[in-house]
Amino acid sequence: METNKLDLQKIPKGWEVLDFKEAVIKISTNKKKIKQKEYLERGAIPVIDQGQELIGGFTNDRKSAIDCELPVLVFGDHTKAIKLVTFPFAPGADGIKVIKPLSIFLPKLFASFVRVIVHKIPDKGYARHFQHLEKTNLPLPPLAEQHRIVDKIEELFSDLDDGIASLKKAQQQLKVYRQAVLKWAFEGKLTAQWREEQKRQGKLESAETLLEQIKADRERRYQEKLAQWQADVKAWEANGKAGKKPGKPKAYKVATLLLDNELAAIGNIPRDWQLTRIGDITLCLDNMRIPINKKDRSNREGSIPYYGANGQVGWIDDYLFDEPLVLVVEDETFVGREKPFSYRIKGKSWVNNHAHILRPENKLNIDFLNYQLQYYPFTPLTTGTTGRRKLTQAALIEASFKICSLAEQNKIVEEIESRLSICDSLETTITENLQQAEALRQSILKQAFEGKLVPQDPNDEPASVLLERIRQTRNKQGQLNLKNL
Repeated sequence: METNKLDLQKIPKGWEVLDFKEAVIKISTNKKKIKQKEYLERGAIPVIDQGQELIGGFTNDRKSAIDCELPVLVFGDHTKAIKLVTFPFAPGADGIKVIKPLSIFLPKLFASFVRVIVHKIPDKGYARHFQHLEKTNLPLPPLAEQHRIVDKIEELFSDLDDGIASLKKAQQQLKVYRQAVLKWAFEGKLTAQWREEQKRQGKLESAETLLEQIKADRERRYQEKLAQWQADVKAWEANGKAGKKPGKPKAYKVATLLLDNELAAIGNIPRDWQLTRIGDITLCLDNMRIPINKKDRSNREGSIPYYGANGQVGWIDDYLFDEPLVLVVEDETFVGREKPFSYRIKGKSWVNNHAHILRPENKLNIDFLNYQLQYYPFTPLTTGTTGRRKLTQAALIEASFKICSLAEQNKIVEEIESRLSICDSLETTITENLQQAEALRQSILKQAFEGKLVPQDPNDEPASVLLERIRQTRNKQGQLNLKNL
């Protein structure tokens, strides 16, 4: 792919066009790169890498600092991140290009023009993008006009950034509110008035009764399986014990009693609720998972959703399950996690080995289960290294769970969804406004790039004088005399 080059007929009078390579000096990063695993949280020298944040980390290795005149532009070869760096720094280990615009460009304007060009380069994933940038050319306005353009961009961006900051603050407040809604729901606060009214009318079923019904249903199903197994064994014996003997069904495991420290951690719950274990009100179907690697899955692509830890990850031609289920994160990042720990699937599906699979018992509202698990404090129950921890099946089914009557479960789900639907609507509006703000930012930069942001002044020294200046300072080897630039 090659970004379209500028049409000389479309640039304003007094402007010039030059190849990208002619406008910059490449700064070497050889023997100075800092590997990500060597980053410090604090240090003498900031590390600039291809991540979206300005500073990736720090180092105390002063020899790794880039020795060049500042400011410079750091370009993420894989990420297309663009950073105008005005302070001493060390380069990240991979994927950055450090370039310095010649003095014919104001650094801020040069960075703005590069952003316009890079915006047109399709995202190639982890492929390299700098090769495409180098094949482009740049408009060169008169130096006086460059100052006017930079001033106007900063004026417009200041107002725009204030608006974006307000939108992002509102977005963060929505996240906090969502978690507060779930917290209130499972403290019984959203249904407190409803619950009292039900009790007054004598309609409220106790959570203890519900748990007894679940236990009785489990025992009944086990006895049915046991009777079928006994019949299968008799048939196997009557057939001369040919083939493998039918396996005896396992009785449902009864979870251990909640410990005092668990009860204390959960805090107060309504008097009519009960505490139980997840394993006592759901069936864990992890043993039915059949993982498939990406290559095999690509050969079996179909119309059935294929799920992993954080949601759908593809499509497949067959299914393992054909019922509503709740999937719980097994081995993704837990520390600092913003995504919910669980999500619900509704029908035919295939699940890989990165998510636990829960089927709720008949007296358990599946959405009540999912919402309670979404922001469950699972992190203390996980094992493994910092930042990437694992929630085992044993830890999941032993985790405590708040239960109430089925009628109250249904009411809680209703109250949650009425509030979260408003959040979803607001979130959509905020996202659309952020997208519009980004589009406006790109429009401002595009107008600057095309010479339409500020009026031209015929008294400005034309850019041709600047361009001629750098071309005359080339020596016989074709290199630039940097002292004159």
